[in-house]
Amino acid sequence: MLTHLRPYQQEAVDATLDHFRKSDESAVIVLPTGAGKSLVIAELARLARRKILVLTHVKELVEQNHSKYEGHGLAGGIYSAGLKRKESHHQVTFASVQSVAANLDQFRDEYSLVIIDECHRVSGEEASQYQQIIELLKQQNDSLKVLGLTATPYRLAMGWIYRYHYRGFVRSEEDKPFQHCIYELPLSYMINRGYLTRPELVNAAVAQYDFSSLAQNRFGEYAEKDINQLLSKHKRVTRAIIDQVVELAAERQGVMVFAATVEHAREITGYLPENQTALVTGATDQKDRDLLIQRFKQRQLKYLVNVSVLTTGFDAPHVDLIAILRPTQSVSLYQQMVGRGLRLDDGKKDCLVMDYAGNHVNLHHPEVGEPKPNPDSEPVQVFCPGCGFANIFWGKTDSEGRVIEHYGRRCQGLLEPAEGEGARAWQCDYRFRFKECPHCGGENDIAARNCGHCHKAIIDPDDQLRDALKLKDSMVIRCAGITLGVGGSKLKMTYHGEDGEELGESFDFSKPAQRNVFNKLFGRRFANGQAPKTFGKAEEVLEVQALLPAPDFVIARKQKHYWQVQERIFDYRGLYRKANEV
Repeated sequence: MLTHLRPYQQEAVDATLDHFRKSDESAVIVLPTGAGKSLVIAELARLARRKILVLTHVKELVEQNHSKYEGHGLAGGIYSAGLKRKESHHQVTFASVQSVAANLDQFRDEYSLVIIDECHRVSGEEASQYQQIIELLKQQNDSLKVLGLTATPYRLAMGWIYRYHYRGFVRSEEDKPFQHCIYELPLSYMINRGYLTRPELVNAAVAQYDFSSLAQNRFGEYAEKDINQLLSKHKRVTRAIIDQVVELAAERQGVMVFAATVEHAREITGYLPENQTALVTGATDQKDRDLLIQRFKQRQLKYLVNVSVLTTGFDAPHVDLIAILRPTQSVSLYQQMVGRGLRLDDGKKDCLVMDYAGNHVNLHHPEVGEPKPNPDSEPVQVFCPGCGFANIFWGKTDSEGRVIEHYGRRCQGLLEPAEGEGARAWQCDYRFRFKECPHCGGENDIAARNCGHCHKAIIDPDDQLRDALKLKDSMVIRCAGITLGVGGSKLKMTYHGEDGEELGESFDFSKPAQRNVFNKLFGRRFANGQAPKTFGKAEEVLEVQALLPAPDFVIARKQKHYWQVQERIFDYRGLYRKANEV
């Protein structure tokens, strides 16, 4: 029985063949939950002429991918302790990563391709099971191809799992488990074309948790003990939420509840009808988990409460109510949770999504790939003055939707390679925020220790500030703003410290050297680096002073009768507090 692929599934297959004809570099395909990744895998396996290995982390997916392949009338092997099968002699083997990693000596044949399902689980660590397997197979075949498939190409502790996107942008300057994203389909495409159920997102009116007082780690997540402490004070809130969930569930088929912690999940389960509810956590025994999930899928149970364990690789199409009671900053994790309810099913019109954790995550927003700098940040589009690429950064907009601030550092545009053998695309080198090298004037990332151009050490701003604070004839102000004045050809600039201190300097625009210094410092950074300007006259600066950048710190040295500004530190990241920061 041959399955006909949907157009986008065929496009994903074609993109893979096209990429690996030209390159051995690892690749990722991004398809939303319910897009039929297993059919894409089956078709790629069917087309393969040599041995391939399909890896995933749960036995349900091993089984699912295997059955779709056998649906082509082909025979494949299964290598999974959980499924009690260890077959590695077939041309195509569907395996669990744990079973292969535990029996590496069984996989010494030459494989041409490794396909990893739910590949956002691949970490960059060399000692990880996935990396061990890939390294072993590369010893047998140094041109081994590695393909990953996922709905969410993002890990909280890592950010993006790949570096380059086929639409011409760079996700990361650092090494990642995968090099290229070669095909991506947005969730909205699937919903708008009727391939997935429409989510009805409702902000819960009855009661909500407020997690905003908790400290976040650098990935925007919270410590379990802090969450438990907060939730223990809000048992009435939890009770009210679950009462509403039960009320809404009366007209629904299957309900999934995402809890914040194990303790929280147990409390929630206690408020739900006992004979209709299952609780699954990471500690649930595998046999019990299988049984509970089976009963839920067969609709013997109506409610399934879980903590971070059923976000991927779980398929129950009848789910039509998702209750989110856990906080997250990650669009990807949010999509994974909501995705559990978006599969099509007979008689299913929509999926109700209730967010009781005040996550304010837009399901269709792009993942920015950095933790939110502050709670009121939103994804904004920022055009690069260098190459014109439309970047997506965290930022802020005014009431008209204009970008008034953004936190991007470097343009993510990928520039086309020059023609020629082995030519590669490269990242646009325009920087919105930068640290200038005092030796060669080159622009570097604001966290750089050494210049990327001349390789000399760049003075650390913390050292600059520490040294200046030790000197008696030195003054350091945390700059809270600037004011300008013009007299003839001179631009007078006053820096205001947060405690009322002032430092001043002037730039004479009739002198090319002074004009150049001003343009290098302020013109280049004009409008958050979005629209660098070269000013010819002092009056021109006055007309647009609202968009002029202010430094974070200003350092001055005492001369006989006045303070002379020596350093202005922009885009500061370090140990010292900036103006108006708590």
